[in-house]
Amino acid sequence: ESKTFPLAFPEDYHGKDVAGKTADFLVTVKKIEAANLPEVNDALAKSLGIADGTVAGLRADIKTNLEREVKFRLLARNKAAVMEALLAKAELDLPNASVQAEIDRLKEGARADLKQRGVKDADKAEIPDDIFRAQAERRVRLGLVVAELVRANNLQAKPEQLKAHIDELAASYEKPEDVVRWYFGDRQRLAEVEAVVIESNVAEFVLGQAKVTNKAVSFDELMGGQG
Repeated sequence: ESKTFPLAFPEDYHGKDVAGKTADFLVTVKKIEAANLPEVNDALAKSLGIADGTVAGLRADIKTNLEREVKFRLLARNKAAVMEALLAKAELDLPNASVQAEIDRLKEGARADLKQRGVKDADKAEIPDDIFRAQAERRVRLGLVVAELVRANNLQAKPEQLKAHIDELAASYEKPEDVVRWYFGDRQRLAEVEAVVIESNVAEFVLGQAKVTNKAVSFDELMGGQG
């Protein structure tokens, strides 16, 4: 089936010959596909690797994974709210060297992203400092505030907290023990987990000191984003 319809190009369209003009487009439908959902039965459960191979086991597994994801999303929202509150109260003179170092890290990250996207000579791309200055200042400011809270209130990540967090991350994988070894086998990965645990400790500490207002959030809103 074919259909022709008019489409107006914007005035600032990059193709000057058609900018501001209307053209007729012919579209031909070659194929229409629809999802063919499988029947929910024990065979499906077995194919998905459910341990007991039953629909009940499949439902229990889905429920566990959803509960885990809801927990992570709620923690992330609360943590973000705490960090925003800390930033709002923080009035600090930021060390220029720290800000510049953070700008440089952000620029290197941007170059790496461009390179991954196939941009030629991405590692030589000239990126003005000002593009990342506000973000760098925010990161440095928050880092200083968090570091002081950790120091003053003994909020460092404890070994048992690291283990518990990694176990929770690994629980959704087919072979959790391999994931646990993967985290503990690399100092950089372990440092990333440590940073997350420290942020959680800070958030829990601040929430314990603050006047908190509970807000009901729908499942769709929670799963739709962190904001």
